[in-house]
Amino acid sequence: QVQLVESGGGLVQAGGSLKLSCTASGRTFSSYAMAWFRQAPGKEREFVARISRTGTGTYYADSLKGRFTISRDNAKNTVYLQMDSLKPEDTAVYYCAADPNRLITTMPNKYNYWGQGTQVTVSS
Repeated sequence: QVQLVESGGGLVQAGGSLKLSCTASGRTFSSYAMAWFRQAPGKEREFVARISRTGTGTYYADSLKGRFTISRDNAKNTVYLQMDSLKPEDTAVYYCAADPNRLITTMPNKYNYWGQGTQVTVSS
């Protein structure tokens, strides 16, 4: 069982930056690939980025490459999402998720554990 808690969301102006954190409970954090998803009102949950168990491999949604960076610190049981050059269309609830499998997937239903989400609002 893994419990995930996100933090770092908030209100930011367009062009600004935010760094989200997701801290996991338990001693098996390094056994999971981690990902960030987001969900805007009235829209489906959308894949943002994924990072491998060791942190050596990262994968991004094409539309977000170059603006978002995923990283992890296994010693701190934490995964991060650095978001730069934010746009109003980035406004959403951001969720972290854990996947025990190695195969890269962007499908939410393949992820076993989810955090409660953190709101990110980008004003124009």
